[in-house]
Amino acid sequence: MSRRDWAPGLSTLRVEADVEPFSPGQFVNLSVEGAADEDRRSYSIASPPGAPLEFLVTEVAGGKLTPKLLALAPGDALLVERKPQGFFTLRWVPPARDLWMLATGTGLGPFLSMLKGSELWERFERVVVVHGVRDASHLAHRDDLVRLGTERRALTLVGVISRGAVAAPLLSGRVTTALDDGSLERAAGVAIAPEHTHVMLCGNPQMIEDMTTRLATRGLRKHRVRTPGHITIEKYW
Repeated sequence: MSRRDWAPGLSTLRVEADVEPFSPGQFVNLSVEGAADEDRRSYSIASPPGAPLEFLVTEVAGGKLTPKLLALAPGDALLVERKPQGFFTLRWVPPARDLWMLATGTGLGPFLSMLKGSELWERFERVVVVHGVRDASHLAHRDDLVRLGTERRALTLVGVISRGAVAAPLLSGRVTTALDDGSLERAAGVAIAPEHTHVMLCGNPQMIEDMTTRLATRGLRKHRVRTPGHITIEKYW
């Protein structure tokens, strides 16, 4: 196991593990040696198929597993369940011109896996990645995304910081307020509209509920196989 630390309590863990084939956006259960079975937790894979597995992890105060995960040193063992799971993948996203990938915190993880693959760029003309965090130091993988943006002209990055002063091009506030005041779409250079937009939301449940409510006022509804829509969600607790 190796690691990349972004800020206190926020790291990307990399591990060589033999898992079954997965689709970008899926997750596996993680644990550490000596932990009880009930202490296993699900983490989205933040790397593309064929690459070493990466997981974006933030410490949860009083958590049973995250303090142990972030206490791991390079070379320590990280236990990875072999079978990937989950339906937060591009397979279930209907056709659209623009894809918005809106994450808070470590909800960026599954999007990182998708962005490093090829399917995304074959299907959408515009891809907007919005990452909402408390502090600018929590913009994990920002350098990777900026570099990807120079290679993929279809990609637009929008960082939203909820605490402290920020400088352009970062936005100040929450992703919900940035949507309300129009700054989110101005920063992206493209509007959200049901005629040409699909939105993937990944992060804390309150953000997802709030964004879904706001998007509904614009005519966007949750996507289901039998009732196609414009919003796909993955809740992180």
